[in-house]
Amino acid sequence: MRLVFMGTPDFSVPVLDALVAAGHDIVAVYSRAPKPAGRRGLEMTPSPVHARAQALGLPVLTPKGLRSEEAAAEFSAHKADVAIVVAYGLILPKAILDAPRLGCLNIHASLLPRWRGAAPIQRAIMAGDAETGVMVMQMEEGLDTGPVGATARTPIGENETAGELHDRLSALGAAVIAPALADLEAGRLAFVPQDAAGVVYAHKIEKAESRIDWGLPARELHNRIRGLSPFPGAWFELDLGRGPERIKVLRSEMAKGAGVAGTALDNALTIACGDGALRLVEIQRAGKGPVKAADFLRGQKVAAGTRLS
Repeated sequence: MRLVFMGTPDFSVPVLDALVAAGHDIVAVYSRAPKPAGRRGLEMTPSPVHARAQALGLPVLTPKGLRSEEAAAEFSAHKADVAIVVAYGLILPKAILDAPRLGCLNIHASLLPRWRGAAPIQRAIMAGDAETGVMVMQMEEGLDTGPVGATARTPIGENETAGELHDRLSALGAAVIAPALADLEAGRLAFVPQDAAGVVYAHKIEKAESRIDWGLPARELHNRIRGLSPFPGAWFELDLGRGPERIKVLRSEMAKGAGVAGTALDNALTIACGDGALRLVEIQRAGKGPVKAADFLRGQKVAAGTRLS
């Protein structure tokens, strides 16, 4: 089929590779514009999709917006059968949605209508969901409201982080798109409207959510820690002798114990929560790389009774 691909982050790259491997004709790749990089911001770094498309010899376009008549005319000129959209980052106006012969398909990383919006992977983990997946959806003007043509489900591990689930769902999206397009081309891909009940929005992660409140139940904190790992990372402050220092928690596990919330219950970073306790497994100090908690404790003692802010 004659395709336009629209994506930006590394999550989208496996899908682009899958479309190329399936033999589709990718007539254009749309991605967000390169961003300044380097210490002085003098170098412009292309997005992961932009870089991969260039490596594959595909034409890349990076418009700042798609609402102008010129942008719509340029898009229509591709005469695409379908546009495949995966975490592109720009709103598609009606003129763009209607341009491809068979419309625009979006790969969304949740089981719609649960977790429509910007942060479905993080929100699913933070809510303690046991299952998620990817869906191939016919795009409409509403936010992730279109009918669903294909679904792939997967369980969420009890200790799985957002980074790990991100990679699995990216691969799952790549696996589901080629069969879905084959069914679409053959006229046998049935699109089912989303259930009006059960709509939940995956709002962007706010900065305030990253700070750990030890007064929350251990299970809720565990889900928040893994849902925010590796970025932006849930954090607390600890005085290591030079004043309070921000420390991210990248991995934790449920532990036994109880005490005053935010207090170390032993010398192995088992911390009392509002209900139950958590053991910190992997942490990261500001300006340093991630380390196992055991390695951190070899150089920095955190004794039982220490209070974490």
